[in-house]
Amino acid sequence: MSTDYSHLQLAVRHYADESNDARIRRIRTDRWITYARAEGALAMMEDLLAFPKRTRMPNLLLVGPTNNGKSMIVEKFRRSHPPLEASAVEEGIAQIPVLKVQMPAGPDERRFFGAILEALAFPYTPSDSVARRQDAAMRLMRSTSVNLIIIDEVQNLLSGTQLQQRRMLNVLRWLGNELQIPLVGAGTAEALRAIQSDDQLANRFEPTGLPPWKDSPEYRQLLSTLEAVLPLRRPSHLAMSGLAVKILSEAEGILGEVVSIVTRAAVQAVNSGTESITLKTLAESGFISPSRRRRVAV
Repeated sequence: MSTDYSHLQLAVRHYADESNDARIRRIRTDRWITYARAEGALAMMEDLLAFPKRTRMPNLLLVGPTNNGKSMIVEKFRRSHPPLEASAVEEGIAQIPVLKVQMPAGPDERRFFGAILEALAFPYTPSDSVARRQDAAMRLMRSTSVNLIIIDEVQNLLSGTQLQQRRMLNVLRWLGNELQIPLVGAGTAEALRAIQSDDQLANRFEPTGLPPWKDSPEYRQLLSTLEAVLPLRRPSHLAMSGLAVKILSEAEGILGEVVSIVTRAAVQAVNSGTESITLKTLAESGFISPSRRRRVAV
């Protein structure tokens, strides 16, 4: 079965002739879908990466609901600035321009510097003291020329005691001062609350919101872009009013849920042979909206 598949991006069209199983695997694969908000956040991070060293470095905080694209944006940025192998560098030391770590669920200095060492692939033992981990982490970040640190799930700060929160906020402030590099945080509204509890950090972190989506030209364009990378053999016209509004309502404005419901419906379209997403395939996809998941009887 071969046609021009003009509703698909050129690079995707040949996949539409693959078997159902192969196409379903492709449909379910994570992919980067560009959109204006994400491009704006990426541009801000690029600006920070090129910022000259100074005593008080600017920082950025990406804030939005869970599953609304924050982690994908920072991961996209990290992958755009991959490490250089030691063999490719004249000094013989690997270069890591962007380091990404996750704020530990139990937020204390020991776990935090352990997370940095793990991200740098540096071995350490559970018995290592905080000072030993800190010294090793700082030495490695300097030697590998880390120019920007991304800290995901910043809201995990609030799972600690008041003393742990205060100490970790001090660590973040000290880290930026000591290395003279920008920090990029990502998290929910609680992350913003955690950062703003420290006056000095609040002045250094510029918050950028990633709020829930509303029906808009940008949202319709997102659906069109998503449709064009899913190897279905017939067009779905997701950006048309009926489908677009239904998807947004079921997803409750959350980007990850939009992708999830469209992915499920695309799989249903392949399995059923309809080869396009319709209101019927959406209903048959088995998707449960976030609010209804919280009310499921057990």
